[in-house]
Amino acid sequence: MSSPETPHPLSELPGRIMAREMAEQPAVLRRLLEVGAPGIRQVAQDIAARGPRFVLLTARGTSDNAALYAKYLLEIRLGLPCGLTSMSTTTAYGARPDLTDVLVITVSQSGGSPDLVSSTRAARAAGAITLAVTNNPDSPLAGVSEYHIDIMAGPEKALPATKTYTASLLALYLFVEGLRGGDGAPAKLLPDLAEQLLARKDEVHALAARYRFAERMVITSRGYGYPTAKEAALKLMETSYIPALAYSGADLLHGPLAMVDNVSPVIAVVTDGKGGEALRPVLERLRGRGADLVVIGPAAQVERASAGFVLPTEGVAEELQPVLEIIPLQLLAHEVTIARGQDPDAPRALAKVTETR
Repeated sequence: MSSPETPHPLSELPGRIMAREMAEQPAVLRRLLEVGAPGIRQVAQDIAARGPRFVLLTARGTSDNAALYAKYLLEIRLGLPCGLTSMSTTTAYGARPDLTDVLVITVSQSGGSPDLVSSTRAARAAGAITLAVTNNPDSPLAGVSEYHIDIMAGPEKALPATKTYTASLLALYLFVEGLRGGDGAPAKLLPDLAEQLLARKDEVHALAARYRFAERMVITSRGYGYPTAKEAALKLMETSYIPALAYSGADLLHGPLAMVDNVSPVIAVVTDGKGGEALRPVLERLRGRGADLVVIGPAAQVERASAGFVLPTEGVAEELQPVLEIIPLQLLAHEVTIARGQDPDAPRALAKVTETR
């Protein structure tokens, strides 16, 4: 073990793998836009021609937050009703609902979890149109699905998912745009903006000092930002072990607000658009309780908080902002974990492929 006076070799620096993979995100987004988009558009056109009447989204962990983002996209952009699958109804209880003309989208980085594979196989047998969105086109999940989208993120070795999350968001956005006949052109500004955010690590480092000794955290948002809040909470819990509770702003007012006081750290993800407007009354209540409020979002909201991180939202459609919102929060989880003396590359008790059944 290195002494405090002896610097770690580069290969042993805590969090180096997660840091490298976060830094790859602009390149991953560009690759998906330049190479992956035509294939995604073709899959979308083929599925649109079949006229699905309903969508079920199936996922676990980080991919579940990406699936929640897809639910917002599908319901808002297409008016297509969506639900999140309870996999145990088929894998544990053996239920066999009629899924004729239902689109079942299963999101998984590895495509290897047995319950995802079993649930998708059962859905296809029940008449569903099945689509797998994975980082592995040779995975068992891709093999049992009728359609597949490759998010093209490349190998991800750090246990906390970073580049596969943003790639999943962009792939799902391009898919939904393809369903509605769009070309996804508004997403072309994302890689450059992601690079700009990653270059602001010093700002995140300063924010991380606020949370080095935090005993719990609350993260809140509304609309398209809510999946970001859930993903940020997951990243903080799995890397730094801080209990981080994610709430929709509306749900926060229905009881959990009582636990917020002037020593409770709260992070608000404020999307520039209708979701951010819906969150404003919540922010006022938090300020009224004297909460230590940090805002990730537009400058006008950051200026009214205890601290924050200004996002470049001008000219960025609200539905695309989640791809950018999560980046400073990934960096924050990385920095807080290192400040607490832990290694974000290797959280305890976790494996890269979680084999739930």
